[in-house]
Amino acid sequence: MSSTLVERNRERAERTHGPIRRIVTLIGPAFVAAVAYVDPGNVAANLTAGAEYGYLLVWVLVVSNLMAVLIQYTSAKLGLVTGHSMPELLRGRLGRRGRLAYWGQAEIVAAMTDLAEVIGGALALYLLFDLPLVIGGLIVGLVSLALLAVQSRHGQRQFELVIMFLLAIIAIGFMAGLVVSDTDWSGAAAGLVPRFEGPGTVLLAASMLGATVMPHVIYLHSSLSRDRHGVGHDKPRLRRLLHASKWDVAASLIIAGSVNIAMLLLAAGSLRGVSGTDSIEGAHAAIESALGPIIAGAFAVGLLASGLASTSVGCYAGSAIMGGLLHRHIPVWLRRSITLIPALVLLGAGANPTWALVISQVVLSLGIPFAVIPLVRLTSDRELMGEHVNSRTTQVVAWTVVGLIVALNGALLVLTFAGQI
Repeated sequence: MSSTLVERNRERAERTHGPIRRIVTLIGPAFVAAVAYVDPGNVAANLTAGAEYGYLLVWVLVVSNLMAVLIQYTSAKLGLVTGHSMPELLRGRLGRRGRLAYWGQAEIVAAMTDLAEVIGGALALYLLFDLPLVIGGLIVGLVSLALLAVQSRHGQRQFELVIMFLLAIIAIGFMAGLVVSDTDWSGAAAGLVPRFEGPGTVLLAASMLGATVMPHVIYLHSSLSRDRHGVGHDKPRLRRLLHASKWDVAASLIIAGSVNIAMLLLAAGSLRGVSGTDSIEGAHAAIESALGPIIAGAFAVGLLASGLASTSVGCYAGSAIMGGLLHRHIPVWLRRSITLIPALVLLGAGANPTWALVISQVVLSLGIPFAVIPLVRLTSDRELMGEHVNSRTTQVVAWTVVGLIVALNGALLVLTFAGQI
């Protein structure tokens, strides 16, 4: 069956549905991207922030999530309007050396993402079954290969449904404790006021930003939307797809943002001042002591689902980045093996896994400007985007977001090299 006939059949099927059902059938790509916003790096950063500083940094999660909604929708719009992924568009605008350099930094970002996700999954298996961390990391890598096989053999829609199922497990696992924890809601409201208290909070804020606004899924989302919905849309269908993408991004990131905020509130309400909560293992033990084994078990299951889902998405993103920028592809199993090695080495060397998670998120935050600046420039190019170019208001908001990200990362670098962190 030709691609044109498939597209016509798809459009005909969509028109037979009501407005709500039509939107539901079109959502999915943003949920794949949203998994990256609740990966194990988020767990480490959010628990550390809540346990050490209470509700002080709630505002960072709220602002980061609002940034993420704008950024992810913009990436989806880029793929739908142009029919190209962001890495493909950058490839056409960069020379050979520029492409290689840009690909290098993007791959480092993807590798640090994978590091956090494999370590988080290994920690979950240790908490659930007392498995050695190296064995747990290897199992996470193998299971992620099976998840990626769903996408390659059964198509993107089936992969989306699997990821959405895992996202539901993540949400239940990480939010269950909030129901029974002793949350100070007035303190949580006070945490919405932006402020810092020393260099340590700047480091954590950068870590939380890096864990919430994820560079690799900024590159990936344009590819996800293009691959799911196809190219060459007429104006009415393109408008329907863009409308559906807004709902897709909003719904998925409301879930992801709620999970992140719930983790911080749980730590602030139940783990503040408890010794050992600077590690995920210690936080799990404290949750079990304060809230019981059922809540602790749900937390560990959520952590495992987070590691499995997000490492699969991270590997998928790495493939899209290489394919778009270099027009080269390597087998998924080879990419999976290469990106798994650093995490296994760290776990085998006995490095503190929680601190490795936090530092990985700091590195991710340093990669965000390289993703968001080109994204805003591309979607503000009228020649490229036509009538769907960013409005003046969107451009002002988007460049403000870029400025905030660059300023926070600059403060982080200054404090780090000054020896204050």
